[in-house]
Amino acid sequence: MQNALELAAQIGTELKEKRLLLTVAESCTGGGVAQAITEIAGSSDWFDCGFVTYSNSSKSELLNIPAALIARHGAVSEEIAAAMAEGAIANSEGNVSLSTTGIAGPTGAVPGKPIGTVCFGWVVGGVTHTERLIFTGDRHAVREQTVAHALAKLLRYLQEL
Repeated sequence: MQNALELAAQIGTELKEKRLLLTVAESCTGGGVAQAITEIAGSSDWFDCGFVTYSNSSKSELLNIPAALIARHGAVSEEIAAAMAEGAIANSEGNVSLSTTGIAGPTGAVPGKPIGTVCFGWVVGGVTHTERLIFTGDRHAVREQTVAHALAKLLRYLQEL
């Protein structure tokens, strides 16, 4: 898989060509996606902002996700990843988004959601996409894989527009 910086540069090219603006909502990656994006010179032309909504209350307060939805599905779910991606657009100038929410470890596993479980959301072309994956490795490895996967999938969706 390409590294995050290479992916971010390609995403920037796609967004500029399509005159789109990206926003991100991150939980388990703690700003890692936004960091990769802002490493690219000129990213202010195609990146609006990032939300790091680590707690459930911040997901509700900053992204307008109902607490009842979080209680029903859990913060690590495709439903919440979708709501995060949609909330990021609703609360920014962006028209394309991605979100990450997961269990990077070494603690936090719950039945049906082992350490390494990550849910993703992307909104591209007005369509919301989600995915749930389980990564292996320590906390750093899970977070690194999450950032790279989130960017790789975003690039693919942008190329399909």
